[in-house]
Amino acid sequence: MTDALQRLQTLPNTELRPEAPTTGVPERVRVAEATFDVQWSADQPAALVVRDSPFGGRASVPLVEIFTAEEQRARTSQAYFRSAVGARMRVIAVSHEEDAAARRTLVSQRDATTGLEADTVISQPWGVSTVRAQTRLRNAGTRPVVITAVTSLSFGFGLSESDLDDVRLAVADSEWLAEDRWSEIPLRAVLPGVSLGFHEQDGRGHYGLSSHGAWSSGEHVPCGILTSGDGSALAWQIETSAGWHVDISQARDGGVLSLLGPTDLENHFAHRIAPGDTFDAVPVSIASSHDGRDGVVAALTAYRRWLRRGQDTSSLPVVYNDFMNTLMGQPTTEQLLPLVAAAADAGAEVFCIDAGWFAEPEIGDWWATVGEWQEANTRFTAGLKQITDEILSRGMRVGLWLEPEVVGADSPVADVLPDDAFFWRHGQRVMEHRRYHLDFRHPAARAHMDEVVDRIVAEYGVSYIKLDYNINPGAGTERDATAAGDGLLGHTRAFREWLIDVQQRHPGLQLENCSSGAMRADYSLLEVTHQQSTSDQQDFRLYPPIAASAPMSILPEQCANWAYPAAGMTDEETAFTLVTGLSGRLYLSGFLHELTNEQRALVADAAQLHKRVRRGLSAAVPFWPLGLPDWDADTIVLGLHTDDGDLLFVWDRHSDARTLTIPGITGTAAQLFPALTGAAPRVTLAGLQLQTPAGAAARMLHIVRS
Repeated sequence: MTDALQRLQTLPNTELRPEAPTTGVPERVRVAEATFDVQWSADQPAALVVRDSPFGGRASVPLVEIFTAEEQRARTSQAYFRSAVGARMRVIAVSHEEDAAARRTLVSQRDATTGLEADTVISQPWGVSTVRAQTRLRNAGTRPVVITAVTSLSFGFGLSESDLDDVRLAVADSEWLAEDRWSEIPLRAVLPGVSLGFHEQDGRGHYGLSSHGAWSSGEHVPCGILTSGDGSALAWQIETSAGWHVDISQARDGGVLSLLGPTDLENHFAHRIAPGDTFDAVPVSIASSHDGRDGVVAALTAYRRWLRRGQDTSSLPVVYNDFMNTLMGQPTTEQLLPLVAAAADAGAEVFCIDAGWFAEPEIGDWWATVGEWQEANTRFTAGLKQITDEILSRGMRVGLWLEPEVVGADSPVADVLPDDAFFWRHGQRVMEHRRYHLDFRHPAARAHMDEVVDRIVAEYGVSYIKLDYNINPGAGTERDATAAGDGLLGHTRAFREWLIDVQQRHPGLQLENCSSGAMRADYSLLEVTHQQSTSDQQDFRLYPPIAASAPMSILPEQCANWAYPAAGMTDEETAFTLVTGLSGRLYLSGFLHELTNEQRALVADAAQLHKRVRRGLSAAVPFWPLGLPDWDADTIVLGLHTDDGDLLFVWDRHSDARTLTIPGITGTAAQLFPALTGAAPRVTLAGLQLQTPAGAAARMLHIVRS
């Protein structure tokens, strides 16, 4: 067995039994709709191509591009393309492996000049038109090499400059209270046609999209889609909680998609690889479909479930959380006990006590005091355990809020833990909004939070933890790192491993991923957690475009959509917020004990309905009959294909009563929620027709396909 193949055996998430290396005949990974090939030759590096698709890849685009402090591009441009090291890579071994989960193509390449070797595993889940690329760099030379960027995957699309003319690009902007705002533009709007053939040169410009700091989806979602005029589509997903960058450029023979983790220019990244050392690029995935946007999202949805195949998806409990539009981080015994009773009566299965349980009421703003995670002495008249015992006695599981990666500047923990357990830059401990950031690569940081989790599980019977993350500490930490972005990447990987370790130590513990809503919603974390809070948006009228768009980048069974009925709402408004919750994982909040009897009945009906349909969520495939929702759209529609027909969620924010027509819907329609009081929805040749009253109204429908 060659050294290259031995190294391929050690790549993460692979269980390989390598075969003898083959020649340059393409190594094929058969998929549902496309055939992914690895191509190479004696004078060219390996490239990924796809058969039978306009987004077919090109042999002229290297699979891996590597940029170093010494050498950047072989030809100048602003794109992450044509790197000097990448162009010199040559294949030294190829093999493939099959198991019950996937087929894997294994490619090892070497650059003779630097001694860098790139070992890449391309995993193809059976029956899914998606591949995942993982690359490990190894310094087999005699001198240290400082890398400044490495493409996790580079991929060519189109076969000529003109092929880009009918390509459209869809990406999502995101921010606090306005997550997952997808939009689509012609690719030519950002990569204009400049007659490259006439100039006999490739382009020098690019379109770039980057994260900044530690909120991986705080500005942009780490996913995107390219579609062509014939309906073919290519989608991507970058799986990291640290910095990432998407780069799209053009050459004379078509476009180039480059997917990267952190980079020097965008993310303050560099990593020194000493002789014999290795560095792992972040995992990425691409999906292909002939059925446009909905088809390629279906492929990514199936892939995300494959990625999470080790997680238990049978338990999708209805969670009540006391924060949103309710206690807002100021829980007390007097406030909580009525909420516990009302949540149990409504059908909640988890009661999560959110922020503030650790802070004495007289402190007021407890923001800078977090980090010790001991219950407040005066907030609970008979202790927090009285509340958690009451939750358990009502037949619900106990949930508790933690923000494990931060320590407030006024917390005693800030002076107890060693300096090296925190983020550092330029010789100073990093502070953001009166908080320090723990570095989970340090054993003291992990030991502190191990003690916290073990204690709250033992003392309070906690089996659900809401993991929050409310600061963005900037570029990262320079401690034990070549650059700040390198330290951030190391921390995020260590934090992910800590989450895995916590669940192994406490089987059955469920983890909610949250970051001021969905500011860190990426599949490095979503692979190992159970659900994702999709927003902190407190205006129920503004939540629908977030809830409807979230399944583009998050599995339906992980989309925790808040529903927070209030006594001042009309019954229609109450139903409106509950339909938002029902469109994913029902996540209840609000002063339920203050509701009218009619409102309480609506909440109980919603919880009961969710329990009936939730098993189907784990196999549901999203679709959008009206296209991706605009932020200000009057009408928003999300569909979920299930084995038992289609679920359709319709929100109408128009001020007038009217009849909506939703095209493309066939079959028989029934209204599941709220209970039907007016005209029944019906399907005509024009599509689904649905009457909505004046003001905000929402409906959950079931379509039995004809």
